[in-house]
Amino acid sequence: MRDLFSTIAPRYDFITRVFSYGMDRRWKRLAVARAAIPREGRVLDLACGTGDFAKLVALRYPGTRITAADLSDRMLRRSGLGNAVCADAALLPFAPAIFDAVFIGYGLRNFFHLAHAIAEVHRVLKPCGMLVSLDFFLPNSAWLRLIYLGYLYAQGAFWGLILHGRARIYTYIPNSLRGFLSAREFATLLRAMDFCEVTARTFVLGGIAIHWAKRAPADRDIQ
Repeated sequence: MRDLFSTIAPRYDFITRVFSYGMDRRWKRLAVARAAIPREGRVLDLACGTGDFAKLVALRYPGTRITAADLSDRMLRRSGLGNAVCADAALLPFAPAIFDAVFIGYGLRNFFHLAHAIAEVHRVLKPCGMLVSLDFFLPNSAWLRLIYLGYLYAQGAFWGLILHGRARIYTYIPNSLRGFLSAREFATLLRAMDFCEVTARTFVLGGIAIHWAKRAPADRDIQ
């Protein structure tokens, strides 16, 4: 995964816009606007890529202390963010309960073990701290899933050939989706892992979703 994202880093923003139908920035602004980060709060942009979430948070919540983390050094360099850490989502190098919010943009599908990564997010969030994610998901309908995955494969192959001369380089997106979850199933997983006030907004017939969820208050935490 590190090698893949190091390869695609120079084209990452372009491909993100293409696969999100040009709506990527609007969805991220919506995700940030509903996060309700406290003044001078601490925020982690996990699997930050080129740092879109971190930059939008800084604009909307001046004074916020932002840390960016990604598995790819090359992505971190392209982000231009100052406080950046190369880290695996399943083993975050942060103390417990230090962040008021954790943002994850298009990273969930790429976590080797999703539950472990979400458990780490839970660990580093303060009680009532918020997880905000934006990602691709499987539509609920089986026939829509087939159409959606076929479309993503065609898009990936086309842009892989055009930009890299390798048709398969961007088919990692549908490949990562094949065994993934629907937006509804991910919301259920969050509730099962002691998140509360879980809400979701879906787009593209359920193929894209934003989730907002709070770590449960301290008196509800699982011991």
